[in-house]
Amino acid sequence: MKKLVKNNVYWVGKTDWELQKFHGEELSTHKGSTYNAYVVREEKTVLIDTVWAPFADEYVRNIEAEIGFENIDAVICNHGEVDHSGALPALMKHIPDCPVYCTANAVKSLRGQYHEDWNFQPVKTGDSLDIGNGKQLIFVEMTMLHWPDSMATYLTGDNILFSNDAFGQHLATERLFNDEVSACDLDEEAMKYYANILTPFSTQLQRKLAEIQALNVPIDIIATSHGVLWRDRPEQIVEKYALWAADYQENQITVVYDSMWNGTRKLAESIAKGIAAADPDVAVKLFNIAKFDMNDVTTEVFKSKMLVLGSPTMANSALQSIAGLMHYLKGLKFKNKKAAAFGCYGWSGEAVKVMNGMLADAGFDVVDEGYRHQWNPDGEAIEKAVEFGQMLALK
Repeated sequence: MKKLVKNNVYWVGKTDWELQKFHGEELSTHKGSTYNAYVVREEKTVLIDTVWAPFADEYVRNIEAEIGFENIDAVICNHGEVDHSGALPALMKHIPDCPVYCTANAVKSLRGQYHEDWNFQPVKTGDSLDIGNGKQLIFVEMTMLHWPDSMATYLTGDNILFSNDAFGQHLATERLFNDEVSACDLDEEAMKYYANILTPFSTQLQRKLAEIQALNVPIDIIATSHGVLWRDRPEQIVEKYALWAADYQENQITVVYDSMWNGTRKLAESIAKGIAAADPDVAVKLFNIAKFDMNDVTTEVFKSKMLVLGSPTMANSALQSIAGLMHYLKGLKFKNKKAAAFGCYGWSGEAVKVMNGMLADAGFDVVDEGYRHQWNPDGEAIEKAVEFGQMLALK
């Protein structure tokens, strides 16, 4: 069912309350999500994006009932990823000759995914589509935010930026706007979205934010492709993105570990105590990566100025849970973060050295050779772990 965004602009998307994983199994979405699609009804009727393929039939039925296929003059595809374009094949069966406006790279991705040669109209930054009543849709390429094919679309007159994957959140809600939902939920999900999806493209994002600001156009609503739309001070999320893109950190140190027989856990807890004792102002958070969600932990690492990583030695290396986390963090290309490693061992004890290499390879500044202890920590080992934490706090 369509919902009014502003004037002749309506939301025609889908709320997915059950979604728990996204990008395959890579990203957790504890609060579900939405697939936001829009229709603009001026002298021309234009659809902006669609929904994920499992909801294609429902989307197409709603479009037929509420708009009518014969009334559709154009389709805008801001991004070819299937959560936004998945209903295109079902829709285009009914309007096969309708022009599809997208970037040149999106033509490649749409053809590559759906093996259809629709009436593509490639556009670049500054191109526009006149939709009547004195209004235009202006296209802005958003290369690598977060695919090479991405773009945003700006509606003049109503001053709406259809931003696609920029500025979104995975948050299922029947409410449409940011001032209608919990600010805490919104802040949490917006940061998680940025930390886990957009961080690798922070440099490009900084350039794109400057480019959008240079356009000097009023923006009354940022209409995202996931979660709620920003109408109450929409510039607030742009300001946050600018902050997050600038090698973001808070006064936080995060300790992440896994443990086989609790020895490394004891060290982790002791190191955390040492950090807190040396710096009462720093936020210290402790996570067993085997028991916590990796994307949530990653968001905490994104907020942190230091990561302290712990694992016992197994098969001359660190545990696979730690190796998996570091493989994931390497892809996110975090910057301006320090790190150190620790762990227990029984025989050979290579894990700390291996973790130091993983941390350095992922772009962290390793500030110490690390702390390791053979066998189960006793009182003296616990005391040394506390001292190790105190030393890290000072660094």
